[in-house]
Amino acid sequence: MEKKKIRRSTRDFYAALSYLSPRLNTQLLYLRKFGRFPDLRHPQTLNEKLLKLKLERYGKDPLVRQCADKLRVRDFVAERGCGETLNRLLAVYGRPEDIDWDALPERFALKWNFGCGYNLICPGKAALDRAGAVRQLKAWGKEPFWAYYSELQYRHMDKKLLAEEFIGGEDGSLPEDYKFYCFDGRAFCVLLCQGREKGWPRFYFFDRDFQLLRINRDSQEAPADFSPEKPAGLEEAFRIADRLSAGFPFVRVDLYLHEGRVRFGEMTFTPSAALDNRRLPETDRMFGQMLSV
Repeated sequence: MEKKKIRRSTRDFYAALSYLSPRLNTQLLYLRKFGRFPDLRHPQTLNEKLLKLKLERYGKDPLVRQCADKLRVRDFVAERGCGETLNRLLAVYGRPEDIDWDALPERFALKWNFGCGYNLICPGKAALDRAGAVRQLKAWGKEPFWAYYSELQYRHMDKKLLAEEFIGGEDGSLPEDYKFYCFDGRAFCVLLCQGREKGWPRFYFFDRDFQLLRINRDSQEAPADFSPEKPAGLEEAFRIADRLSAGFPFVRVDLYLHEGRVRFGEMTFTPSAALDNRRLPETDRMFGQMLSV
């Protein structure tokens, strides 16, 4: 409990600092993560270049702000000719207290339109603690997510709660999430997580031919003969990622492949808040060379 209080106090300190100076907050967070200050004048790595974009562009770029919003991005996806990938929207609420539980189907997903991780997946309504769900959603809705890491694209966002159709297996399992790293409208590679449901997630990078790219620790440690079967619909997913990322110097397009269909997830402009210290330094530099800012 004491450790939780310390983490919460630390988080609240950085959030408060964001209101005073997003740049100073960013520099101190980077120092804490990497042991040095970021080079924001002449950035070289993907992390540094995304931090520069975050501070200088994302907060005032209307298209970035739209696409960071999990509700408003739906219009963008449709305008790009990818409307068929959108998950069915069941309802939009202003507050968790407004949820009409009886009108929702047996299985659904609730998520706030701002930030990351504010998702409640319901594989069976009969077993859902509705009062507990409202408490959790209310707590998430009060959080100043943008301020924790000065992710300015989320600031001033009109908070909305989305109810979407559940996608997954009959047993309640979720589809695999494919994260496409896109530079100037071209998806260079895709990151796939395996084993999450078993409690030992592993992350693997693949190229457009679904050949393993040994550019992170899990990929480097994979056996020499590691060669998962190429999933159905992957080529179409790469094409959709290309289309959605056009016009952005960098964006990670997250898609699901479910029953042979491509389903849109979200667009992420600052993966890991652009403070990813688990990425290999050489990979961070390689990705940085692909991004012009």
